[in-house]
Amino acid sequence: MAIPAALPQPTETLDPNRWAALVVLLTGAFLAPLDFFIVNVAMPSITAGLGADAAEVQLVISGYAVVFAVFLITGGRLGDIFGRKSIFLIGLAGFALASGFCGLAWSPATLILARLLQALAAAAMAPQALASVHALFPAHERGRALSIYGIAIGLSSIVGQLLGGALVGADIGGLGWRLIFLINLPIAIVTFLAAIPLLRETHGLHRPRLDLGGVALSSIALTVFVLPLVEGRARGWPWWSIAMLLTTPLFVELFRRYELRLAKSGGDPLVAIEVFQSPGLLRGLGAIMTLYAMATFFLVYSIYLQSALGFTALQAGLAILPFSAGFLTGSTLSPLIGRRMGTAAPSLGFCLSATGAIATATLADLFPAGTIPPWPLMAPALAIIGLGMGVSMPTMVRVVVERVAPHRAGLVGGMVNSTLQVSSAVGMAVLGGLFFTALGSRSDPASVTRAFAMTLLAIAACHLGGAVLAAGLGQRRQAYLQAR
Repeated sequence: MAIPAALPQPTETLDPNRWAALVVLLTGAFLAPLDFFIVNVAMPSITAGLGADAAEVQLVISGYAVVFAVFLITGGRLGDIFGRKSIFLIGLAGFALASGFCGLAWSPATLILARLLQALAAAAMAPQALASVHALFPAHERGRALSIYGIAIGLSSIVGQLLGGALVGADIGGLGWRLIFLINLPIAIVTFLAAIPLLRETHGLHRPRLDLGGVALSSIALTVFVLPLVEGRARGWPWWSIAMLLTTPLFVELFRRYELRLAKSGGDPLVAIEVFQSPGLLRGLGAIMTLYAMATFFLVYSIYLQSALGFTALQAGLAILPFSAGFLTGSTLSPLIGRRMGTAAPSLGFCLSATGAIATATLADLFPAGTIPPWPLMAPALAIIGLGMGVSMPTMVRVVVERVAPHRAGLVGGMVNSTLQVSSAVGMAVLGGLFFTALGSRSDPASVTRAFAMTLLAIAACHLGGAVLAAGLGQRRQAYLQAR
């Protein structure tokens, strides 16, 4: 989580390359979640190619999300200390190398290791985008830049599904699923070359020292919470997984006290604890925590299409198009919805996605197992899910970041990033665990369909909870109009 650089003053010359720089930064921020979602549609191919079991499959996905979430805070702070351009370039180069390692993996263990290294690099690269928004853009442009950021992060899930299906289906050079990782290399090289002239070096308000104690305690707290959720179910909930979960509150409290004590002694805490006193911030972060329950949808939807309905990887990727259309429509309309609905706008998106998930689950369960539900019915249900996500993602990013004073906005932006990634990991662990538990050792179309429908209903319940938490958090109509 990065503390923003000093805001531009009226007499300060604006960076003429700021919009081009935003494109470069967003490419890095986009690649990080893209590589979480792109794996979903390729998992059947990876499972077959490497002989991975269900626990290893979950770890390939959730392990990336856990490490990414744990070290995002540290990555943001490194940008404050050593410069955001420098850390962005180092992270981008590391991400490219780790992606090459993923593409060359010869076993589940090597792929998991490569994914962890990829996540470390992504955690250095991704947080520099949100922090740089506050350094590069004046107040009247910042809201638009934040909305674009939210849309870009949301699009990563869609592009991940489409690109993953297309690359696995194309099977260029017989590489199959390996292409989903190797494709990062040319993208990273072009972005790296563009970043050198377009990005300028920015730092925090001052050069803080790296809070190693805070890094250690926050990393431990997140790890003891998420790791047992990922591995516990697959291993029959051994004693160590329960023990780790029970120690989570202890490490959270140790982290909180350590940060407060460090701040009182004049140090530079990793997280400014007093920021949580901002009205509605915790509720907003809680709502965002439910948002990426949808991450599990992309995994189970891909399995449902390929295992229950017999779709190819390419067909499964293309089957996300109705969701994509809904998302693009929702994200385009989100500013208008914010103006018209004011404080009710954040909850609307959650309610729409929950409605679409319930409709999709009902349709899947309504028709005989192995039968493709009529597309004129299924497509609108998927589009409603996407519409809700398109409204929720940019709206919640902006609402939460703007709940604090401008000098704290970069810090809270990092919290948003971390919350989304923890949400991905927890959602994949809990809701993915629900799916695999319901499926058991069976793989017939009826069992897959039943597990898919059950998981979608659980996702809908999460989003309804998000709607409750987000209620009233949007800007009032007049305030929103003034901000625009």
